[in-house]
Amino acid sequence: MKTILVPTDFSAAADNAGRYALQLAKSLHTGIRLVHAFKVPIEVPGAAQVAWPLEDYSSIKKQVTEDLSFLSGKLEQEEREGSATGSYHPVVSYDSAVGTVKDIVRNQMDEQQLNLVAMGMSGEGGLSRFFLGSQSRDLIDAAPFPVLLIPKEAHFVPIRKIAFATDLSLEDVEVIHSLVSLARYLNAEILIAHCADEKYASDGHVREAKDFLAEITEKAGYDHIYYRHVKSIDVEHGLDWLSEHGQIDILSMVHHPRHFLAKLLTGSHTQAMARHVHIPLLVFPPGYCAAF
Repeated sequence: MKTILVPTDFSAAADNAGRYALQLAKSLHTGIRLVHAFKVPIEVPGAAQVAWPLEDYSSIKKQVTEDLSFLSGKLEQEEREGSATGSYHPVVSYDSAVGTVKDIVRNQMDEQQLNLVAMGMSGEGGLSRFFLGSQSRDLIDAAPFPVLLIPKEAHFVPIRKIAFATDLSLEDVEVIHSLVSLARYLNAEILIAHCADEKYASDGHVREAKDFLAEITEKAGYDHIYYRHVKSIDVEHGLDWLSEHGQIDILSMVHHPRHFLAKLLTGSHTQAMARHVHIPLLVFPPGYCAAF
């Protein structure tokens, strides 16, 4: 498993994401890399045509580096104080650069050859809590790698069960195989969850689900994969119920730009789900097949 990239804006949500990612890295015997995106000068109309004074860049870079160094040291100290003697201690590295969150994260992922981003969700209620802002939504839309979204109130617990929400599309099979590579590290169960109404309880759909599960388990070679049909009036209510009652530690799914997750991230769907989902959400790009 490679180092986990953690974008930070030094907010409480981002700090919590760093703590969660550090504990996950500890379980995976890897490290985390903090990254901060900044801009010089402050955005104003026509700023793109303004020359950047070198002292402005240098002073901001110096301050950001000091802030990252402080945060890195704080996270490492907290982890060591809460760890048993002789346990593995992840390394916290850091970097910063000028640009947008999307561009800096993608550059870091390419340069460092990483394959997982962990970042915080914010907001005090409703679906606004599902993300930090438009730049973060842009990252999800464009990311060719998985992104783990961590709620501000989430605390790390040993990951024993990961749910994967699917519509039984065959294009999800390769994504699930990628998820299996993560589950192996953690010795975690994978619950394949199909949220749909009662019509999917018919014999035909039962056979479809069995064939889908057989396709996964035959190629994955992993015994801890299970299937559950979650009967619900729609996907959001089904995932709401699953997150609340399914005893899962991470919910995962594929992000299709025009599917319900896109609406979820922009806050256009029901408020009920967001008020109950307090677990991390692992978002895959369509067709993702790389191993962790």
